[in-house]
Amino acid sequence: MSGRDGRFDELARLGVATVYEAAGRQGLVDEDFIQLNPGTAVAGPARIAVCGPADNRAVHEAAARTRPGDVVVLTMDNPVPVAVVGDLLATQFKAQGAAGLLINASVRDADTLRELGLPIWARWIRVRGAAKAHRGTIDRPAVVGGTLIRPGDAVLMDGDGVAVVAAERIDDVVAAGRAREAKEARAREQYLAGGLSYDLHGFRAADEKGSP
Repeated sequence: MSGRDGRFDELARLGVATVYEAAGRQGLVDEDFIQLNPGTAVAGPARIAVCGPADNRAVHEAAARTRPGDVVVLTMDNPVPVAVVGDLLATQFKAQGAAGLLINASVRDADTLRELGLPIWARWIRVRGAAKAHRGTIDRPAVVGGTLIRPGDAVLMDGDGVAVVAAERIDDVVAAGRAREAKEARAREQYLAGGLSYDLHGFRAADEKGSP
């Protein structure tokens, strides 16, 4: 298959909240990240670099291996607030066509990164520099925010945070997300017409009967 896989665009359009619910409340990356470019939403296959302690040598290799549409996941086995990406590395990722960066460490040159426009979610903003002594590992599974991310899994990021969909579940989750979106659209029409979720979910009737 040539070109970008449209399923990733659909996941980004549906959004983290809808996809997380449609996936059975699985795949949440339960960590606080700073969205450097508010209003952006991206999804793509995971390209992973697991760095050595306080080190970013693996990030340079990841930039060389990045392909258009990748969401690049940069992490450490024990993340610390050391800047593994700044202006120059982010420029390389953008030139390589990365859809976005998920950085379970720090970035620096934050204002310049915002001007660059590459969607970036970072755990911290710190200027403390990284070493370049450990090669690290490219494209091995990693746990970020309590969730396993494997190479090729879908990583999606927007203003609600970050979620992961296992590669083999993408089709099912896209279908479930569309169904959930349609259901919510119908509910929204009812609410605009004066309906109340208290009634539509049966909560009022249950409360009047004294049910828990």
